[in-house]
Amino acid sequence: MRVNKIFKSGIFVLAFLMVTAFQARSQKIWTLEDCINYALENNLDIQKQIQSVESNKANLTQSALSMLPNLNANGSNYWNFGQTIDQYTNTFATTTVRSNNFYLSSSMVLFNGLQKLNTVKQYKIMVLASQYDLDVIKNNISLSVAGYYLDILFNKELLDVANEQLRITKLQVDRMQKMVDAGSSAKGDLLNIQAQRAAEELSQVQASNQLYIAYLSLQQLIDIPVAKDFNIEKPNLKTVEAPKQPVTAEVIFERALKTRPEIRAAELRVDAAQKRLAIARGIITPTLSVSGSWGTGYSGAAREIDPNVNPTISSYNMGITQLSHDTVLGYQVNYATRVKSFGDQLKTNNNQSVGFNLSIPIFNGWQGRTNITQAKIARNQAELDLDIEKRSLRKLIEQSYADAVASLQKYNSSLEKVNAQTESFKYTQQKFDVGLMTSFDYNNSKKDLTKAQSDLLQAKYDFIFKTTILDFYAGNPIRIQQN
Repeated sequence: MRVNKIFKSGIFVLAFLMVTAFQARSQKIWTLEDCINYALENNLDIQKQIQSVESNKANLTQSALSMLPNLNANGSNYWNFGQTIDQYTNTFATTTVRSNNFYLSSSMVLFNGLQKLNTVKQYKIMVLASQYDLDVIKNNISLSVAGYYLDILFNKELLDVANEQLRITKLQVDRMQKMVDAGSSAKGDLLNIQAQRAAEELSQVQASNQLYIAYLSLQQLIDIPVAKDFNIEKPNLKTVEAPKQPVTAEVIFERALKTRPEIRAAELRVDAAQKRLAIARGIITPTLSVSGSWGTGYSGAAREIDPNVNPTISSYNMGITQLSHDTVLGYQVNYATRVKSFGDQLKTNNNQSVGFNLSIPIFNGWQGRTNITQAKIARNQAELDLDIEKRSLRKLIEQSYADAVASLQKYNSSLEKVNAQTESFKYTQQKFDVGLMTSFDYNNSKKDLTKAQSDLLQAKYDFIFKTTILDFYAGNPIRIQQN
């Protein structure tokens, strides 16, 4: 009973600690670096690729060890029933005989067209390639995290705009209500403003939902349990402006060719395919190996004189003499025998051998030539994959560069439009306040300002994300530039 209570108490404490840790993690303010690091530590795709790297390392270790001599030991125990030739006495055995064999053998390939050496080199290359593949996954996840992070910041500002517009409209509704009550304004104007308030309340709800979805998407991406109190840091973003020292897409591409892991992985796979071709060519070359062995055994049919038993003398008839016809007797010494001891037999029956073996392939159904052809095709495919990676990277950089230029132009145009719309709305509000403009025209002016502000925010974050991508491809770490 007491053990049961202790067990339950332990479960409760563990659950309390887990909840406390989760709450502490949720309540913290997450920076972009925090989100990226957490994703890199917990993402399942990364964990899967790590296992692939470990598998290639195991293959590399095995290929290196295969160059060493092998050593094998064998042991057997047999009972023979019926007539057979005993391998140790070279005589017929007709009774039940027990025998044992013990055997050690070792062999080593001295030359086989450098297949083993090239296999080791191939796996070394594959280990490096798989590590670069891991970097590719990490980079893609990091960029995705940055994109979702900026999406949250964008939706936050969009919600701020919606809240501000709704606040202004509510003030106008209150003011218009008083004017209608005083009889200085028509009720139709109040209804128009109230309709605008309802529309902006809907926009606020939509903006709030979009922000929630952005938070949800980021939490799911970094594989953290979804929590409502999850919050990110709002950095002091750098002013959107053209870089003081602009670089071309060509310069960024040349830098990326030297640093991007997907390019390095593709290059290494070309090298690995070249090693595979060398291995295939080694198959059609002679193979020279050396081998050695040691063996011994025991047989129940092997016997020796028993020194513990005195010999006996017996006579036997050798025949009759020709002249006297006397019987001639012969005498022989009879020795008692016993099965030769296990230890003595192991000593006397041991044998050693050393030899060389040369194997020359002459005709094997054209298998060797087919392997060479397949290896050449695989090498050509690896070279094409490298060209495809380079072209894809170039297109991506050129597109991101064009998008960044376009988003900067859009931002500058949107900024001018926001400034103009802001001044126009101030003038509109002044006219509306003194009754020189209808509520319909006022609402339209306010909608134009809201749309301009939304377009400005969209262009701003689009420019930030595109320049972040370009910086990343130029070899810089992922970060949001701040003032």
